[in-house]
Amino acid sequence: MTGGSLRLRLLAGTLAWVVVAIALAAWGLRGLFQDHITQQLQAELAAQLDRLSAAVDRTPDGQVTVGPMAADARLDQPLSGLYWQVDELGKAPRTAVARSRSLWDQVLRLPPAPTGYPAQGYRVLHLRDAQGHALLAVARIVQLPEKGAPRLRLAVAADTALIAEPIQRFTHLLLMALGLLAAGLALAVVLQLQLALRPLTVLRRRLTAVRAGRAARLEGNFPRELQPLVVEFNHVLAENATMVEQARAQAGNLAHAVHTPLAVLANAAEQEDSAFAQLVREQVGNARRQVDYHLARARAAAVRATGLAIPVLEPVRALLRTMERLHASRQLRFELAPGAADAAFRGEEQDLYELLGNLLDNAGKWARSRVQVDVRREGGQICFLVDDDGPGIPEAERAHMFERGVQLDERHPGAGLGLDIVRTLAETYGGSVQALESPLGGLRMRLWLPAAA
Repeated sequence: MTGGSLRLRLLAGTLAWVVVAIALAAWGLRGLFQDHITQQLQAELAAQLDRLSAAVDRTPDGQVTVGPMAADARLDQPLSGLYWQVDELGKAPRTAVARSRSLWDQVLRLPPAPTGYPAQGYRVLHLRDAQGHALLAVARIVQLPEKGAPRLRLAVAADTALIAEPIQRFTHLLLMALGLLAAGLALAVVLQLQLALRPLTVLRRRLTAVRAGRAARLEGNFPRELQPLVVEFNHVLAENATMVEQARAQAGNLAHAVHTPLAVLANAAEQEDSAFAQLVREQVGNARRQVDYHLARARAAAVRATGLAIPVLEPVRALLRTMERLHASRQLRFELAPGAADAAFRGEEQDLYELLGNLLDNAGKWARSRVQVDVRREGGQICFLVDDDGPGIPEAERAHMFERGVQLDERHPGAGLGLDIVRTLAETYGGSVQALESPLGGLRMRLWLPAAA
């Protein structure tokens, strides 16, 4: 899912680490709080054990008694969760010779007293009561000063439920706090990614402008990490523009060099009226058309590499005026359709003249009284519609009219290269041309060309 998007990949990776970090923090903080509460309860039990040690005594008849201790209501409340107990050790050990009222009819099941009890301090024990509840206990062995008095084991215990409840409350609050922290971090990550990747969005827009012909190079201030890429790309654009200009210049020079001897041959052929001279004139005309054709292709390829934006309505109007003068003897009307779109062609202006000029000239040859041109913008392309009210062409023959050297009617002059040049030049620009039936009754030529953004 994240393989195709750098933004999603960074977002998923960062959020995964945020979740892991939050989970580890929750686990660690809960553990620390649990240790703190446990140590606090253990310290409280140790204080109770100290008070029990100070209050324990033995009567002359050998009975163990416990004097008044610091008041703790839980020690007098049956099964409150806080207990104390005194066991008698020695040759005749006795369990629970004294116990708190909170034990009621139960006793603490203490393990056998080992010999390793410290002389000072206490031992920590983990017990269970009759109901199976876990208990935390501290125990100590004391020796009363009376002669012949047995050793006593004093124990104070508390139900671990006393620490479970605060731990549960703390865990609930901790999860709420960490959840808010995680949401805040996730929002911060999203905003950070937006800010961090915004230069890439700007770079993409600048590249689109270069490709559309609205800019010749990448401009603007970019982060230090992207600036070398921008500099190198501008170098590539500059070198490419230089190479394209050189190629166009060489193509123009070659065309000029070829036109010169062709002009000499044409002038020489005009001085004679022989069959050979007629053949030379025809072949010189064909050679000129071929030179112009390949020069147009070279210009179109260069434009696709550099990018231009030429408004189309003004060239169309100029061509309509030219065609009216060219066909003035037949009194043809060349019209621009109402509502024609003012689009921009991504290419050379002279190529636009070449394409539309051939189509309009072809329509003028066949029209009876009227030729109409419409311009539409559809998506990223411009659609030119050239309609005439002539006799039209049968559908079966339309596919052959764009072939090189084909003339469907020899009564009209020409070498049969005009429509082939239109087709090839349009395809060079990534467009197309198609012959259809016209609503005016004749032929409709539909030309698609790339539109400038």
